[in-house]
Amino acid sequence: MHQRDEPDVSVTVVRSGGIAGLRREWHAEACGAEAKPWLALIEGCPWDEPVPETPGADRFQWQVSAAVGAARRDARMPDGAVTAPWRALIDAVRGVPAVSGPKAARAETS
Repeated sequence: MHQRDEPDVSVTVVRSGGIAGLRREWHAEACGAEAKPWLALIEGCPWDEPVPETPGADRFQWQVSAAVGAARRDARMPDGAVTAPWRALIDAVRGVPAVSGPKAARAETS
């Protein structure tokens, strides 16, 4: 029986709000050597820093969740606070093509 390897890295990005109030979600997973670029992106984000307020109606809200092994980090921010390095991580997750398979990175939308 084939046993699925658990990913070393898992990142989920959720965008909500906007004029239509739609929610979209993207997800990426990677194992082994494929996880190294993801680790650099995750570690480059200021997870513990306060998020600046950005006024405005009908703006997107972003939620980014990353799991590295058993450690998990979460951050929420308004669209105006999505600057580098957050933008690099979010764009990388959104850019992962949808691929099936237990070790392959994948993207989902809902």
